[in-house]
Amino acid sequence: MLLVAMTFTALADDIECRVVAISDGDTFTCLTESNQQVKVRMANIDTPESGQPYGRQAKDQLANLIFGRVIQLTVSGEDKYGRHIGEASVDGVSVNREMVSRGAAWVFDRYNRDTTLPALQETARTARLGLWALPESDIIPPWEWRRAGRSLNSLVAERKARDVTSADYVCGTKRYCGQMSNCQEANFYLQHCGVSSLDRDRDGVPCESLCR
Repeated sequence: MLLVAMTFTALADDIECRVVAISDGDTFTCLTESNQQVKVRMANIDTPESGQPYGRQAKDQLANLIFGRVIQLTVSGEDKYGRHIGEASVDGVSVNREMVSRGAAWVFDRYNRDTTLPALQETARTARLGLWALPESDIIPPWEWRRAGRSLNSLVAERKARDVTSADYVCGTKRYCGQMSNCQEANFYLQHCGVSSLDRDRDGVPCESLCR
C-alpha cells in the first residue's frame, strides 16, 4: 500500500492518530484526522520477528495496547524504509516502555536513547515475564535472529547446546568471565544467578571469549 507522504515541521512534535493496523510487535500504521496514513517503527525497542518464538505474542500484546485506539505519537526520525521512528503513548502511558515491562520487547541497545528501559527489561527478565519465560535456547535477540539468516538452524542448535539445568551448577560468588570454567557455566550464572556483568553488551551471550 502506498503511504501518503507526511511533512513534519518539527520531528519531535506530537501528533494524534488512530491505529488501524499492526504489522508486528514494534511496527504499526495509524491514521490521522486528515486521513493520512503513518507507518511507525517504535523507537528504542525491538520485538521477536514473526517467525521466531514469541513473535506472534509480541504482535498480540501491541494490538491489545493500541489497536483501534487514538494514540499520541512523538516522532524522532525516519528509518531507511521510510517509516517514522517514534514513541507511542496512550493516556500518558508510554507503549514502548510498557512492551518492555511486559517482557514483549527487547531494549534495542544499539539505538536506545531511553535510559529507563534497561532496568525495566531486567525486572521483566527476573520475573520471567513474556519472552523471558521461554526456554533459554529460544530467547534470541531479534537482531541476532535477523543476522543469522540461513544459518538460523545452526544458531538455534548452538543455543540449545548452551542450555544447562540447575543440577549442573550452583550459584556461588563468581562474578567475572575469568572465573568461569566454560561457556555452560557462564550461561548458568547469567541466566539462573542473574550475574549480568557477564553480558556487558546485553546480547544474551555471556563471556564471548568462552562462548564464541
